[in-house]
Amino acid sequence: MKKLDLLGGITPAQFLRDYWHKKPLLIRNAIPGFTAPLPRQELFDLARRDEVESRLITHRTDGWDMQHGPFNKLPPLKQKAWTLLVQGVNLHHPAADALLRQFRFVPDARLDDLMISYATDGGGVGPHFDSYDVFLLQAHGQRRWRISAQDDLTLEEGVPLKILSNFQAEQEFVLEPGDMLYLPPQYAHDGVAIGECMTYSVGFRSPAYQELGESFLEFMMDTIDLPGRYEDPDLKATAKPAELPLDMVARIRDELNKIRFTDDDITIFLGEHLSEPKHSVFFEAPAQELSFARFFQGAKKRGLALHRKTRMLYRGSHVFINGESFQVNRGDKAILARLADSRVLEKTDLDLASEDLLEALHQWHESGWLEIVRD
Repeated sequence: MKKLDLLGGITPAQFLRDYWHKKPLLIRNAIPGFTAPLPRQELFDLARRDEVESRLITHRTDGWDMQHGPFNKLPPLKQKAWTLLVQGVNLHHPAADALLRQFRFVPDARLDDLMISYATDGGGVGPHFDSYDVFLLQAHGQRRWRISAQDDLTLEEGVPLKILSNFQAEQEFVLEPGDMLYLPPQYAHDGVAIGECMTYSVGFRSPAYQELGESFLEFMMDTIDLPGRYEDPDLKATAKPAELPLDMVARIRDELNKIRFTDDDITIFLGEHLSEPKHSVFFEAPAQELSFARFFQGAKKRGLALHRKTRMLYRGSHVFINGESFQVNRGDKAILARLADSRVLEKTDLDLASEDLLEALHQWHESGWLEIVRD
């Protein structure tokens, strides 16, 4: 892999080996001449929308306050120490999506979203830690970051934010536009705006095993096959009628132990689970419904591209898109793998697609999951 200015001139392999999950990395001028693609007002407009997740955090002399959006009105720009957090901006803005895609040296199964933090002078969310890896790209103005590898992650009680009660900074940096700071999970940090500023946070998915376990058992519920019914032809009379019979426990244990989960079961579950859009994500059908013939004509002329909201993964013969899974033949799998990896299909790719795949692509287009490339 080639070296990336984004990573300070090291390769993705070097970054993953030496820093990922291990230690911070400060990258000066990671994106030279970087200008925030979203002006302040456009970010504020996003925070007004019902389908956009946003939070307003204010630090007052008497403590912290947090409100959830949408926000029709925000505090005055002259008011100090307030922060607007807008989640999933990549889902709503093509330039934000393009920026997020620069981090695809990490698998899409781990890549989450791009959050934008706007703050007035002194604004921040307090010293805290994240449960996931994060890249903090300074987009506008300056922010002072203090970070610490401390083991004490005790949180303050009675506040609406997860704020560390005993934060002890070990390093301090002031980030300018284009500078970026990588932090591994559970690394304590505190960012405070110096004047008006915007910071872009690229976050990664790190689902809890408990969450995965509960979802997996729900996923497998319809596939469990345990024929028969409990029987006890050798039942003996008991003087302790309320005691659970040991033979009953053992027999049912043996039956339940017949449930086996295969690698295929786990692969399909993970593919569907990790490609499932967030609850706030909705797709819109194209303004003009196209017949299969007209869709195919347009796709052959200009190619196809996944909508920026679409999540697509694959493994083996299985392809996953927006929470649905398909098993495909080798030829179609190669085409769909190219679509998932590059997020576009060249018009020549369609020459080898089966009729079933072309019909699926047409349906995805009608659902708003992919688009015909514009001229």
